[in-house]
Amino acid sequence: MRKRAAVLCGAAVVVAGTFTAVPADASAPQSVPTASAARLTWKKCGTADHPTLQCASLKVPLDHANPRGRQITLALSRVPHTAKKYQGPLLVNPGGPGGSGLTFAGFIASGLPKAVAAQYDVIGFDPRGVGASKPALDCKPGHFRPVRPDSVPSTAAIERANLQRARSFAAACGRKYADVLPYIDTVSAVRDMDAIRRALGARRINYFGYSYGTYLGAVYAKLFPHQVRRLVLDSIVDPTGVWYDDNLAQDHAFNDRHRALMAWIAKYDSTYRLGTDPERIEAKWYAMRAALAKKPAEGKVGASELEDTFIPGGYYNGYWPYLAEAFAAYVNKKNADPLVEAYENFGAVDASGDNGYSVYTSVQCRDASWPRDWRQWRKDNWDVYEQAPFMTWNNAWYNAPCAFWPTTSLTPVNVANGKLPPALLFQATNDAATPYQGGVTVHRLLADSALVVEQGGGNHGITLSGNTCLDKHLAAYLTDGTVPRGGGEADAVCKALPDPKPLASKAASTSSRGAALHGLLGVRG
Repeated sequence: MRKRAAVLCGAAVVVAGTFTAVPADASAPQSVPTASAARLTWKKCGTADHPTLQCASLKVPLDHANPRGRQITLALSRVPHTAKKYQGPLLVNPGGPGGSGLTFAGFIASGLPKAVAAQYDVIGFDPRGVGASKPALDCKPGHFRPVRPDSVPSTAAIERANLQRARSFAAACGRKYADVLPYIDTVSAVRDMDAIRRALGARRINYFGYSYGTYLGAVYAKLFPHQVRRLVLDSIVDPTGVWYDDNLAQDHAFNDRHRALMAWIAKYDSTYRLGTDPERIEAKWYAMRAALAKKPAEGKVGASELEDTFIPGGYYNGYWPYLAEAFAAYVNKKNADPLVEAYENFGAVDASGDNGYSVYTSVQCRDASWPRDWRQWRKDNWDVYEQAPFMTWNNAWYNAPCAFWPTTSLTPVNVANGKLPPALLFQATNDAATPYQGGVTVHRLLADSALVVEQGGGNHGITLSGNTCLDKHLAAYLTDGTVPRGGGEADAVCKALPDPKPLASKAASTSSRGAALHGLLGVRG
C-alpha cells in the first residue's frame, strides 16, 4: 500500500526463470527444500537514538526452491533482550513493500514498556531488495524527479506522457534485474523470514508488522503456522484485494481524509484565513492545483507534486498544521516558499525512496494479477475519480508499471488460518492507507484473533504513537499473551487522540513518536 517518505496498453515481456505460484490454499512449506541454518555474527551498530542496536547479515537463496543456487544477503538488526525472562525473537516490519526495517527495531524496542521490550530480542530486517540488503534494487534513479506530467489525464497527450513513464520504468527494471525480479515477492520474503528464524535458533517467532507488514505477517502465519508464537498486526491490509482492488479502495479513503483536513482548516479560520466552509476551502485547494499545473512553484511543485505533498497528510494528521500553513501562504500571500518546503519535507523522493519504490512495484506487480489492458485502468480510475478526485490518478500512475511488468504474476495466498495462537489486530476506523474493512476481514480470517479498534482515528500505524489505551492492549499481549474478548465486531474500542492544533498554539506539537513512526513506515504503506 502506497506511501512516500510515503497501485496500461501492451503485453509485458516475461522474464525467464519465473517460478510456480504458491497455491492459494497453501498452508505448509514442506514442498520447498530448505538450506541448513546459518549462524549470525552480531556487531555493534548503535546510533544516538538506539545505542544498543546490533547488526548482522544472512545469506539466503534467491530462489528458495533451489537452496544451493545463487545466494543474496539480508541485512538484520537486533536490540537484545536484557531480562531473565526471555520470550524469544520479535521480528518487526514497517511495511511498504519496500520499507527498511533496520532502525525500526530500535524504534519498537524504545516504544514498548522497558519491562516488556527487555524480554525480547527485537529483530529488524531489510527485506530482499531493500536498503542494506544485497542486491538493493534501484530500477530507474530519479523517476520522480519534478516536474512530472499532471496526474489527471485530461488530454490524450498527458495520458501518453504518463503511460510512457510507467512503461519505461517497468522496462528499466526488466533490463537491470531480469534475473532477480521473479523472486521479489511476498512469499519469497516470508521464506526469508523463516530463514531468519532458523539462523536465530528459534523454534517459533513473535511478529509485529505495520501496514504491508500485516500482509507479510499473515502470509508467514499461513505458510508457517507452527512457527508463530505471537502475531501483532497494526493497520491491516485487506488480503482479499491485493493489490489492484486495494489501491482503488485507498482512493476513496484518502479522499475522505483530505476532506477531513479541509474541515480541520475551516475550524481554524482565525489562523489560516481560508474560510469556514470546508467545501469552499476544498475548491480553493483544487484551484491551487490548477494554478500549479500551469506554473509549477519554483520549478519544483506542479500538480502531481502538490498531491505528493498532501498525500502524507492522509497517513498522519500531525502533518496537517504544516500543510495548512503552506496552503494558506500560497492562496493568501502568493508565497510558494512554504509549499516548496513542505514538498521537500513530505513529498520528494530521495535515493532511498527510489529503492523503496523499485521494491514496491517489484513485489506488488509480482504478487498478484493486474490488468494488462490499459482500457481497464482508464475505466476503473475515471469511475473512482468522479467520486474521489484527490489521489485517484496519482495512485493509478504510481502503480501503473504493473500493467507492463516483465514477470508473470503469482496467485495471492489465502491467509485464512485456524492453526494459530490468538493474534492481536489494531485498526483505526478512518485509516486511509489500509481502510477499516481490512481489519474486519483479517479478524474474520484469523480464527481466535482479537481486534482492537481506534474509534474515529484516521492515522495509519496507531500503536506506540501516544494512545495509551491501544498500547495497554499491546503491552498485555506481549507480556503474557492476553487479548481482549468482546461480543461485537471489535473486541475492544479505544478513543482516538484529538487532532493537532495550529502551529501558532503552544499545544501545536503532536506526538514526537507519532512523527517518528510515520517517517519509518514503508514506502506507501
